[in-house]
Amino acid sequence: MARRDLLVASTILRDRQDRVLLVGNDWQRAGRVRYTLPGGTVEAGETTHEAMVRETLEETGLHITRINRLAYCVHIEDVRRGERAIVMVFEAEWSGLLNPRDPDELIVDARFVTAEEAIKLLDTPPLRDPLHDYLLTGECGRYYAFKGWDGRGGMRIPGLERPLSGKD
Repeated sequence: MARRDLLVASTILRDRQDRVLLVGNDWQRAGRVRYTLPGGTVEAGETTHEAMVRETLEETGLHITRINRLAYCVHIEDVRRGERAIVMVFEAEWSGLLNPRDPDELIVDARFVTAEEAIKLLDTPPLRDPLHDYLLTGECGRYYAFKGWDGRGGMRIPGLERPLSGKD
């Protein structure tokens, strides 16, 4: 089986009540909705930043006005499924009205939820656990690695406590 490599860009968007935006995906068009942050696969010829802006607009109707930071990065190496995914998650500011217009017609819901609700709705450990840590601590730059989408072999490497400037 050939391995499938995915580079994914996702976005943390918050509203004035500090709620987080999640989108409901029906990937297999079977009525089983899975919630994620807005985002998707980086297409050929596209930068991660461009993919994040495009996917956010398609899945939510919202325009990215500013990228604040790289929140965290997740690496999933799922040998059983023959899949490697690198997910880069950015926190950004936005404008516009929530109006999903996904050309693939896989997005069936988009809503702002509290951090507690987000953790309950995200049922995949590599998507849930890093977001939970980030919302709890606000520490950016962490790296997470998993041996499968089910959360096997999960590990976390802390983010940088100070910028690398070459100065002490």
